[in-house]
Amino acid sequence: MAPAKRRPLHSSGSPGSSFRSSHLNFRPTSGLQEDRGGTKPTATPSSIGLILMTMLLHICKKSLLFDPRLKVTIYCGAIFIVSLIADLAPPPKTYFARSDNIFNRYFVKWGWGWLLSVIIPWVMLTGYTIACGKRSIVVRHILRVVVATFFWYLWTKLFLHVENTYGRCLGTKDIDLQRKTHCLKAGKFWSGFDISGHTFILIYSSLILAEEGTALVGWEGINDMVVKEEHSRNVQERSASALKELTDGELEFLKRTHKGLSPYVRALFVVMTLQQLLWDVMVVSTMLYYHTMIEKFVGGILAVLTWFATYRWWFTITEGGLILPGEGIFKYNESKRTGRNRRNTINGVGPSFMGMPIRTGQREDTRNTNGNSR
Repeated sequence: MAPAKRRPLHSSGSPGSSFRSSHLNFRPTSGLQEDRGGTKPTATPSSIGLILMTMLLHICKKSLLFDPRLKVTIYCGAIFIVSLIADLAPPPKTYFARSDNIFNRYFVKWGWGWLLSVIIPWVMLTGYTIACGKRSIVVRHILRVVVATFFWYLWTKLFLHVENTYGRCLGTKDIDLQRKTHCLKAGKFWSGFDISGHTFILIYSSLILAEEGTALVGWEGINDMVVKEEHSRNVQERSASALKELTDGELEFLKRTHKGLSPYVRALFVVMTLQQLLWDVMVVSTMLYYHTMIEKFVGGILAVLTWFATYRWWFTITEGGLILPGEGIFKYNESKRTGRNRRNTINGVGPSFMGMPIRTGQREDTRNTNGNSR
């Protein structure tokens, strides 16, 4: 029996007609790019400089954004134990034992000024961005700094009042010398309850830096949020993004401002970390060489109570008039204060490496599949 003729795969015609057949699964690409309106936007490529900066921020974040509750416990415990040991068995004198050491003279004594020099621009830049330029929200952010400065001024004046009022000039019963200034001018020694202002300002400043630094959690993810929101609006797709309530003008403002100010925000975060590390070193120095244990303990407790009363109570009250760091006209770091699903990355969303999101093909395929099935 003769074998049957095999049917041609394509219809007869010119030799090149098979390449133009509509039955082919794959066709040669034409000069015009096919419209792929439903394709999700891809992330902007990262430069080497940005990758290195992200790695540095990841390291800084481990120090500056250390859990404040655990940090408070360490502060209080160290002040009590280390100071008590130093009172009973004074440590050997070092450079830090000199009251005129460079760190004490130019940093601790001007500690609040150094804090304001970095906190004010930080609050203004981050608040201006996440508020999309709305002045009322920026002012509410700045008021946190005003409140902190008020309490710093109030407590330091109160410390001086307590020392002057409840002290006495040793070696004399002269009524005129029972004021600290008069006693010291007469060459006498004044004995009073000198609450450690250094302990207060160093611990209070460190806790403020830690709280304000939380505005960076999720900061790098804002750019991705903007890109996805723009895509949703371009294809007229219903958006579930946190930016869906923003107007087109606010979205464009956020995109432009975030891109322009992010380098300064990153640099300030590094400076804040360095300042916090210096304050911690000087806290240890104060524990070892200055004041008595009870004077340092009272100063530290007042710093912790002031921090808790403001950042953990007052600023969390909706009717309180002030807002927490990172709060604006949209949410980008909602998980930063919750105990559940705590993330130790800068973006705060999804899997990441060194704070930058990892976008795997499997996840993108899953998203596309879910989107096509709707």
